[in-house]
Amino acid sequence: MGTNIDDKLKRLKKERALRSRVSKTRPGAIEDTWEKINRAEALSVKEKLQKLIDLTGAQKEKKPAKAAFEPVPREPLLFYENPYPLQTKYGKNILAEGLKIKGDVLYFLGRDSAFEALDLSTALFVDLETTGLSGGTGTVPFLVGMGYYRDNRFNVAQYFLGELGEEERMIKEIGRFFSEMNFQSVVTYNGKAFDMPLLETRFIMYRRPFPMSDLPHLDLLFSARSLWKHKHESCRLFHLAQQIVEAERAEDIPSAEIPSRYFEFLRTGNFSLMEPVLYHNQEDILSLLGLLIAASKLFLEGREPPDSEDFDAMDLIGVGKVFESAGHVEKSMELFQRALEGDLPQELALNIKRKLSYHFKKNEDWEKAISLWQDLSREDQLFCYKELAMYFEHKTGKLEDAKRMAEEGLTISMNVSLNFQRDFEHRLERLNDKIRRLQAKAKKGRP
Repeated sequence: MGTNIDDKLKRLKKERALRSRVSKTRPGAIEDTWEKINRAEALSVKEKLQKLIDLTGAQKEKKPAKAAFEPVPREPLLFYENPYPLQTKYGKNILAEGLKIKGDVLYFLGRDSAFEALDLSTALFVDLETTGLSGGTGTVPFLVGMGYYRDNRFNVAQYFLGELGEEERMIKEIGRFFSEMNFQSVVTYNGKAFDMPLLETRFIMYRRPFPMSDLPHLDLLFSARSLWKHKHESCRLFHLAQQIVEAERAEDIPSAEIPSRYFEFLRTGNFSLMEPVLYHNQEDILSLLGLLIAASKLFLEGREPPDSEDFDAMDLIGVGKVFESAGHVEKSMELFQRALEGDLPQELALNIKRKLSYHFKKNEDWEKAISLWQDLSREDQLFCYKELAMYFEHKTGKLEDAKRMAEEGLTISMNVSLNFQRDFEHRLERLNDKIRRLQAKAKKGRP
């Protein structure tokens, strides 16, 4: 037993020495303490060892408290302005081309007749970076990016909020900037849903009038979806800038990461966290202008014989959708017909033919409508059999032809569409009844 205890004592001394827990204990202190404890006959060996550990201070030492963090001093509000000469090339476009866009094109792209009397020389391009992506009064725009033409330059200006407590000052300066520059319109990308309502909310919170609230607003996102959604997998500004504008911009920073970067900057004062955000914001402004220039070129080529090899049937569909959204249906249908002469994916071609057939039906241009329905019936499009059955029954009175269309439609619809199946069944029942009555009437009329 004694030998076992001596071994434990040696091991205990070794562990304490390795962990530097007895740096202030005099040599031999453990042995002396053990001799005193070992005299207590009422204690077991286990209890004696535990008492030795307690008396010699073998508990873990507390880690020293960390010094309070001192953030790097930072400017409460910063203003940057980068002027670009008009002949600067961004992607495949030259910035000066934005000034050539006429009001009628802006009207169609912005869906606002107020643009007919305007051009981009007095427009303000806006893009915000914020503390959150959900909006609301708790979301702060810490970076307000703006683009505008002035003095033979396209300028990208940025207000950066270095201290949240300086937001009122920033709003005051932005308001003065808006008023002095006398902008006549606003251009954004998804700004109607996010940027402009958020910015206006911040002005209201500080009891300041928002000079931009009544200006015509061209939110390019809507027209971009019409022009390119059927052609490209994504209508994100970054993606279209690469695919349409051919801008050489990298995916600098994910939008979802920007708020956390800003809060880390507020905590540390490390401005290198914000440099990619400033770059991202500037590129978004330039991409927005570049995409608007590309859209205007596409729009012009859609109205006139195209002079670009890049213009194709898919582009005609996009321009047609823009005209359709603006209420210019006849022009949109003309473009859709032209698109059908080109190379379109099958599903898109079917949808366009269907749209055209209903347009011709509405205008009672039966020859064109029937031609499309017959064409589509060969693709087993059930609505064509229904439309042809209705046409023969109600427009020409050819009940046998109507019955044949309904029977073919019923055969195809079995186990495919319950709604069409029931429609054809009821239609055949009615047609057979009409045919029987007519046959009976004809039989009575015979001499």
